[in-house]
Parts: sequence; structure tokens; C-alpha cells
Amino acid sequence: MPVKSYKPITPGQRGKTTLRYDHLTTDHPHKPLTEIRKRHGGRDNLGRISVRHKGGGHKRLYRIIDFRRDKRKIAAKVLSVEYDPNRSANIALVCYADGEKRYILHAQGLQVGQSIVADPEADILTGNALPLRNMPLGTVVHNIEMRPGKGGQLCRGAGTSAQLLAKENGYAQLRMPSGEVREVLLECYATVGQVGNLDWENVSIGKAGRTRWRGIRPTVRGVAMNPVDHPLGGGEGKTSGGRNPVTPWGQPTRGYKTRRVKRTNTFIIKRRK
Repeated sequence: MPVKSYKPITPGQRGKTTLRYDHLTTDHPHKPLTEIRKRHGGRDNLGRISVRHKGGGHKRLYRIIDFRRDKRKIAAKVLSVEYDPNRSANIALVCYADGEKRYILHAQGLQVGQSIVADPEADILTGNALPLRNMPLGTVVHNIEMRPGKGGQLCRGAGTSAQLLAKENGYAQLRMPSGEVREVLLECYATVGQVGNLDWENVSIGKAGRTRWRGIRPTVRGVAMNPVDHPLGGGEGKTSGGRNPVTPWGQPTRGYKTRRVKRTNTFIIKRRK
């Protein structure tokens, strides 16, 4: 799926690139599998901004994705491949043999008309879901559960995948996209293959307005602020800050470990660095 560039008729088109959507089969979602996505502008239940730089953007309908793949031993046929504005990956509409329709993440190479199944005894084919225990070593997987039955949480973004390296003591060792090697229970389900839409990372936004369409508001540099607003603010003339980069609240932003969940450290075999 190549990236499309534009003749620079306007300044905003000079650096702009977009994805080609020739592989998509429809431009309308399946309405029963959509719901209203209410926007909060980054504000919490008290009305205070808890996540900065959020607001505006185009209206979207949320597509209900089946991350659990809990409809077992029933074959499903891929009806369409669709765009999803809520994620970097594309999605596929599948219809099961009993007539039920669901959305799943579109895997690279999954074609319309292809049959897939979620089954412990399923073949190692793209789009099939089965426990890590039943997969051979070296299998490339995505949409991986961290707890059995909870649904896929790992490797859901465009172009991501993990590789099954080993099985021991009831755990599977997976090499994550970051290079980290992590243990996951062998009973956890995963989907065979790599998430599609690989060229998503090669797209150049091209202009500020396109970022606003995505609901992302501008970010002001700390060195451009006053001392009352940011630790890097102030100074006579233009300065570079005079200290290591920090947040408005003084927390370092480069190399400072912010991981607080200590109880899962034992599941990390190798760090990404």
C-alpha cells in the first residue's frame, strides 16, 4: 500500500503525504457495530484538564472491535476491509457461519472472502486466533492477551507484531516491537500474523491544520513561556532553557523512568534498552 504525495499547488501540500486506500472495499461502517464517541476535551469528571492539547477535531463514530475473539470453533468469512478513524490499523468486517457480524483488526494479507476461525486447534494461518500454547516457535502474532479471556492488549497498532521465542514454566516468551522480551501465560489467545496498514508510519502530516482535524491542539514550548508558567521559561533574550528538558511540573522528560507497576517486573525478561 504505497504512500501518495501531492503536487505542491499550496504550501500545505508541499510536505503532505497520505495513504492510498485502494485496498479498502467500503467507505461506510456497519451501523449496528458503531456507537457514539463522546468527546471530553481532555477534561476529567471535575471539568479540569487532565490531558493537555486535546480538543476539537472531526466527529467520529466508534467501531466496536472484537479483541477477545471469544466466538470459538465457528468459521467466519471476511466481508470487507474498512478504515477506522479511531486507530492506526484498518479493520475487517467478518460474518460467522451463524450470521453474526463482528469487527476484528485487519491482518496483513487478509483478503475479502477468506475464511478465519478462533479455535485451539486452528491452523497457523493469518487471521486465525488460538492459544500461544498451540503455536510453534517463531510464529508472528498480534492482538495478544495479557490475561486469559480479557481480550487482546498487546500489538494492536498498524504494522506491529510480536514473535514467539520460547515456552517454559507455563509462560510464552514474546519479543515485542520495542525489542523487549516479555512473558505471557500460554493460555492467552493471540492472532496469527502482523497488523496491516504498514505504511502508516511513513505518512507526513504536512500542515498544522491536519493535526487539528485529529483533535490535537497546539503545544507551546516551555522556553517560550514566562518563569511563572514553566521551569524553562524567562531569561533575557532567547535562551535554550539552561537545564535538562522538564515538564511544566519539573519532571524530567528524557530517560527518566516513570514506570510504577512493580508487580509485573518479573514478566519482563529483557528490557527494550
